[in-house]
Formats: sequence, structure tokens, C-alpha cells
Amino acid sequence: MADPKGFLKTRERELPARRPVALRLMDWKEVYEQGDAATVRTQAGRCMDCGIPFCHHGCPLGNLIPEWNDLTWRGEGRQAIERLHATNNFPEFTGRLCPAPCESSCVLAINQPAVTIKNVEVAIIDQAFANDWVEPHPPERLTGKTVAVVGSGPAGLAAAQQLTRAGHTVAVFERDDRIGGLLRYGIPDFKMEKRHIELRLKQMQAEGTRFRAGVEIGVDIAWDELRARYDAVIVATGALQPRDLPIPGRDLSGIHFAMDYLVQQNRVGAGDTIVDQLTADGKHVVVLGGGDTGADCIGTAHRQSALSVTNLAIGLQPPHERPDHQPWPMAPTLFEVTTAHEEGGERVYLASTVEFLANEAGEVRAIRVAETEYLDGRRVPKAGTEREIPADLVLLALGFTGTESEALESQLQLHLDRGNVERDADYQTSESGVFVAGDAGRGQSLIVWAIAEGRAAAAAVDRFLEGDTALPSPVTPTDRAVAL
Repeated sequence: MADPKGFLKTRERELPARRPVALRLMDWKEVYEQGDAATVRTQAGRCMDCGIPFCHHGCPLGNLIPEWNDLTWRGEGRQAIERLHATNNFPEFTGRLCPAPCESSCVLAINQPAVTIKNVEVAIIDQAFANDWVEPHPPERLTGKTVAVVGSGPAGLAAAQQLTRAGHTVAVFERDDRIGGLLRYGIPDFKMEKRHIELRLKQMQAEGTRFRAGVEIGVDIAWDELRARYDAVIVATGALQPRDLPIPGRDLSGIHFAMDYLVQQNRVGAGDTIVDQLTADGKHVVVLGGGDTGADCIGTAHRQSALSVTNLAIGLQPPHERPDHQPWPMAPTLFEVTTAHEEGGERVYLASTVEFLANEAGEVRAIRVAETEYLDGRRVPKAGTEREIPADLVLLALGFTGTESEALESQLQLHLDRGNVERDADYQTSESGVFVAGDAGRGQSLIVWAIAEGRAAAAAVDRFLEGDTALPSPVTPTDRAVAL
């Protein structure tokens, strides 16, 4: 174990400092400064010999958290990254982007602040890359079998790396011009700089994974044609169908889905030129939706010099402390001040958007909102509480309803369940040899679930092709987070 008395000597969390707001709004670099190695070791030493490490269960990857906490505390960075990579293909992504259900289920968190698991994780992988400890692991032999992975987000990349290492010839298809999926074009640079993606892709290419960017399956190559070319196909296309808000004025100019806005800024950050780019510069921005995507829009709008940023959420403000109906070790819904929120703007809860209002040119000029009230379990606008909020740019960050499925249904006759592609207990669809991993089958979820499903689907494909598999399968399609 780590320091036997660590949790007694150090009773508070200590995270890397965030760069000053005024400074970080001037660029798109990551918000957090480089962490101090001594602080990381001290925090890792807070990990208890808790007997049953619930953090293993809180994380769908089953990360061996106490083991690499102990190794970090002992200064054994090389061994720590090996234990971390044993369950997680991409700790540089999860350590920056995951909301850390492992910390919510930390045993220490019953009566103390949880171990800073994410921060230790990032420190381990950053040290590993800096010291060239992240090496390619090409297969010892090739099986002669071919696999097509459609989608290059975390689920697709995890599946591709596992199958490549198992000896299969794997091609990853991505409709965008660069590999990475939402990691590339959905996540703002201030949350994760794209150099981390490039480092990992370099390793995967050295292992033998082949990447085909700018190829849209279903358009450039039909799904049934792809299935005929390869011994197996993995659908890892995500859940990118955005949830709309069909209220009066929705067709006005200046109202956009959040991902359209974020993707454009990421493309500009990558050096592309966007004609008539959606920008918040000099505008009153209203973001509808209180989740992570909404926070990404807020941080992006601040960096684009918005005049004002207002964030509206239809429900109640979450509590600051763990509520009774979400006891430990569940991941609670808490009021969170992200780095984007501390940069400015106004957050309003119990706000129901009633109508988008137009100016003479047919552009949005304001939105009419009302206070939300609960009637028979439904959230409805309360009569007589309407007011207007100025808005030159409205961003809809209301979540996603499922995968983009038209081509899958017409070309492979796959079945859908509430917007998600149906699969059996082995991740296989009704079409033999076609598997589904990540949000395309699970629905909108966390990055750790995507990677876990990618690893599990890879094991299922390997078993389908070879009759057996030695690849790990951390989750089943029906597994869910810790809940009552």
C-alpha cells in the first residue's frame, strides 16, 4: 500500500494550480499548470489500504488505482505506468476529461476529501511520455484476419489498439479529416491540447494500426460493402444526434447546436480557415444546457471575447453536498464550478425557454424565459414569470438522442432501440460479424465507458474470429454505473 499514515497526515486534496483567468483567456492552452511531483506523491500516499477498493467498481475500466497510487508514492513511475496501461489504453485522455466516478467511490471519501485519483493518473502518463516509457507493442504474429473500425473516438481507438496487438490487421475509418472523433473536434483545446492525441496515434501507427481519415462509411463506402471486405466490423460512431428545442422562433438565424460551434473553433485551432465562422466575438451569448458541453461553450465564448455569457438550465441547482438519494459509492450530481464557469458569465437555474425573439433582419435578438415549476413530475414554464434575455448567439447544449443511423438501417438492416444500435451480450448486432462499441450502442456516456466498451468489444471480435480470446472484457453492454 501507499503511506500507511498518509490519509491521517494529509487530510485535504491538493490539485495543480489553474492559470490566472486573465492570462488563460488570452490563449487556448490547457488551464492547469504542471503539477508538482512532490505534491502528487503526497496525494498518492493518501490512498488507504481499504481492503475492498471501491474505486475499482466506480471506474468501468477497473483501473488498479491503489496499485499505481502506491507505486507513485514510492517513486516507481515506470512500474506505475505499466499498471495504469494494464486496464486503460489512454490515461492521458481520461485523466483530463473524465468526471472521475472513481473519486466518488473512494473509501476515503466517506468522511474525507477523496484521493486525487485523476491528478495522479495524469502525472503518471505525462511522466511516461516525457521519459519515452510509452512504447509501441506490435503483435508477435499476424492472424491474417482483418477488422474495420468505424469511428476514431475513444471507443474506436481502444478497440483498434487491442485488436492490433492481438495480431489482426485493423483499419480505422473516420469521416472527419483528422483522427480523434470528439477528442479531436468536440473537446476544446483548453481542456485537452491535441498534442496528446498525436502522441498516442504515433504509438498506434508504430504498432500497425492503419488510419483512413476523410472516409465516410455509408457514403464513400457502403456499410454492406465494408462488411464484405473485412472479416469483422466495429461500429463506434458515437451518439452525435443532438437534442433539439422545437419552440417558436427556432428557425431564426443565430441559433445553433453546441457541437457545430465547438467543432468550428477546434478546426480553427488546428489551422483551418472557416468561412463565416460561428463566433461569440462582440455578442450576447446564451447557452442552453448545464452539462459539460454547455461548459465547453462557455469557456469558448469567453476566449472569443463575448460581450456576455448566460447559461440557462431548466432544472434545480444541484446541491453542494452529496444528497441522501445518492449515497456513497454512487457518483452524485453536485453543483460544480468548472474552469469555464470561474471565467465569468451568469448561471441561471429553473429557467424554461419559451420563445426565441427576432429582430427586423430575422435574426435572434433575445429569448423569452420563464421560471420552471414542477407539475405532476413534469417541468413546465410558470405563468406570469416570463422575461427577456438579450441573445445574439444561442447555443443548444441539450444532450444527444442517439447515433446517426439512417445508413446503418438501410444498408445493414440493423435494429435500433431508443436511438441506439441494438447488440447482444457479446456486442454483436443482428448482422453477423458487425459489432457495436461505445455511445453508438450505450447512448451518451462517459469517456471511461467508451474505452471500456472498446476493450470489451475487441475481446468479442477476437473471440468471433479466433474462437477464443485472451483480451480483457471489463464490461458487458448492460452494465451500468453504481446505482441503487
